[in-house]
Amino acid sequence: MNRLKIAVTKGRLLEDSLDLFEQMGFDCSEVRADTRKLILPISNYPMDVVLSKAADVLTYVSHGVCDLGIVGKDTIMEHGGSFYEMLDLGFGKCRFALAVPDGSDFYGTYQNRVVASKYPNVTKAYFAEKGMDVSVIKIEGSVELAPLVGLSNGIVDIVQTGTTLKENGLTPIETVAPVSARLIVNTASMKLHQAEIFDLMDRIEAVIK
Repeated sequence: MNRLKIAVTKGRLLEDSLDLFEQMGFDCSEVRADTRKLILPISNYPMDVVLSKAADVLTYVSHGVCDLGIVGKDTIMEHGGSFYEMLDLGFGKCRFALAVPDGSDFYGTYQNRVVASKYPNVTKAYFAEKGMDVSVIKIEGSVELAPLVGLSNGIVDIVQTGTTLKENGLTPIETVAPVSARLIVNTASMKLHQAEIFDLMDRIEAVIK
């Protein structure tokens, strides 16, 4: 049996992924070990875990250096790539939301609206679907700052609890899209290692169902 390589987003999604693997009976002790290694084996199943940044998971899977990946739907929506999106894993749940300063009327003005976001492609696609002409500014840091300093009329960002928005005088007014962790598969790997990939997916589905 070929050893699969699965790229997993570091941080919260990695923890949830390892919890899932352990529920499937996989020994993740080497992955959980406090080490600087970035490629680590599952010792009782033919698969290696490649620790990656979110956007790099898409790159590694698209280019076929990893057979599979676990990454948030937010990253998929923003960056795209050539791979199959196979399973909604049901963890890492949050949402993209449009948030505006408390009491402001985002849709009630005819002036050009400006929206700040770390996710400009998601934001542009959302307003294009509404048939609205909106200027989108990409922000790398705390996007909540943009309306506070007068840079934008609102923001599109990932929202979990909404506490950060509230503390900065912002209110989410629309859900742009739900977000959760997804299993993605390289298109060539799906043909070359179909038996192994379907075995893994069957095991995942047995647990998440």
